[in-house]
Order: sequence, then C-alpha cells, then structure tokens
Amino acid sequence: MIPRLVILLVTLGTAACASKGTVAGPGPRPRPFPGAELPPVVAAPRSESGGPASAMVPALLATAMNLRGTPYRNGGSDPSSGFDCSGFVQWVFAQHGTNLPREVKHQFHAGELIARDEVKPGDLVFFETVSRGASHVGIAIGNGQFVHAPSSRGVVRVENYASGYWEQRWVGARRVAG
Repeated sequence: MIPRLVILLVTLGTAACASKGTVAGPGPRPRPFPGAELPPVVAAPRSESGGPASAMVPALLATAMNLRGTPYRNGGSDPSSGFDCSGFVQWVFAQHGTNLPREVKHQFHAGELIARDEVKPGDLVFFETVSRGASHVGIAIGNGQFVHAPSSRGVVRVENYASGYWEQRWVGARRVAG
C-alpha cells in the first residue's frame, strides 16, 4: 500500500507543471474560454545579434532569480501564492513587457525555435517530464543553467539543463524575449 501511495503522490506532484492555471501579468486579464484564440506573443526589442535585447535580459534574469525560494503551487501564477513552471515563466516575462501563453504546450510554440548550442540567457528551455512533448519550462540563465519552478522540492530554483535528469528530457528552446 505504501509504495502505491508514494507513486501516486510523486505522480501528482510532477504532473502539476503541465497543468492549466490562471493568467499572470501586471494586471488582471480574463482567462480565455476553451477554444478561444491564445493571446499573441508580444516580444520585447531584439539586439543586433538577434538575441534578447541586452537591456532587457539582466532585468528579466534579476526578476527570475529574485523569486528563488518561492513555493511551488500547481496552477500558481504569482509570487504571493506560488508558481508552477509555466506560471513562473509567464509572470516573469510579463513584468518586462512580453506576454506569453499560460500553458507549457503553448509557450513551446511561441517565439523562434533555437538550437541547444544557441541558447542564451533569457531564452526558454523545455523538457518532457510528465507527458509526451514539452511539459516543463524554465528560463536559461547561462552556463547550461536555468531557473524554474519544479514541483519535486517545492520552490523556484536553479538547475543545470546540460547534464543528468534535465539533459535526458530536453525537448528544445525558444527565443521570445528578442
């Protein structure tokens, strides 16, 4: 009985990231009804190199890094109550003028697909965790690391996507911030 309970709890905890939640942003926004069009991705300025605009990235990363330790909450989309992975990404980008869809599967189609060796700080990185395809997202911070809201330890934190667990689950990366 106990092993089944543990498996159930782990499954429920890890499945949370790919779930639906509320819309994050600087102000209230209605949540689209099923079948409604997704809001357009509004990208911030690009730098001449094509990467995220140099002025935006440090501020975006500072916002994300300042949220380390914020509790994980399934469907969470703000720092006062906690975040799931896509709520965290959506909220951070909204603070810097980029509106993203709420769910991981829709964020995976936002912006420009980039190769793993082209990932720069501020890019979105995606992983297959609980369902086929992109089901987890975080923000690249450089040196093979990303900041994200995982459920396994319950807080926003930094991890390495270039080795171990995350490397095996890599799905792709997108550039939406520039």
